[in-house]
Amino acid sequence: MLKIHVLTLFPEFFESPFNVSIIKRALDKGLIQIELINIRDFSRDKHKKVDDYPYGGGSGMVMKPEPIFEAVDYVEKTIEGERRRIILMSPQGKAFNQSLARELSTEKNLVFICGHYEGIDERVKTLITDEISIGDYILTGGEIPALAIIDAVTRLVPGVLGSSQSLEEESFSDGLLEYPQYTRPEVYRGLKVPDVLLSGNHKEIELFRRREALIRTREKRPDLFKKLKLTDFDKELLQ
Repeated sequence: MLKIHVLTLFPEFFESPFNVSIIKRALDKGLIQIELINIRDFSRDKHKKVDDYPYGGGSGMVMKPEPIFEAVDYVEKTIEGERRRIILMSPQGKAFNQSLARELSTEKNLVFICGHYEGIDERVKTLITDEISIGDYILTGGEIPALAIIDAVTRLVPGVLGSSQSLEEESFSDGLLEYPQYTRPEVYRGLKVPDVLLSGNHKEIELFRRREALIRTREKRPDLFKKLKLTDFDKELLQ
């Protein structure tokens, strides 16, 4: 079972997302376990203060090291030496992708540290094993990135999704964007489902989907397309 520990100033942020859809299903099945840890609970300040002015001056406040260190100490005691990854959500980290999601889904414990304000005391980084970013933009805190990663990782835990084929066919599973999908009605507002998908010819449908996935990736994500190792058959499909 994958155990997820989230260190945050706002545990209530996660309550609704963790009670719906795939994550709730995984929790109900006992395939994952999530612990929300309020960093303020580890503050020694009588007002539960967790931030202070930065040395050297500057705008904003910086999260103090003591509450975070002690919150991590608490987690370490509860997991009793089990394998773990301690992840700091940070724009300075390596870019999150499907490959990393797959890697994290095989771990025993994931510990997420969600920063806030103008950042965290640099000494906290001595605790972490991974610094991860979900994109080159600024967010208020690490909660949204942590939630995105937890969602991506949870669906890769064995047994969470009903079909292993679903995982194999999703976007990025083989470096391609997903092929277009259609459902009933067959025609809507003059827009028709491609004939090949109605043909019942599974071989032709498979070729159609592969070709469309290649074309979509080439047009919408040329950066991904450049990394693909196209087979001779793929090249033929694109022609």
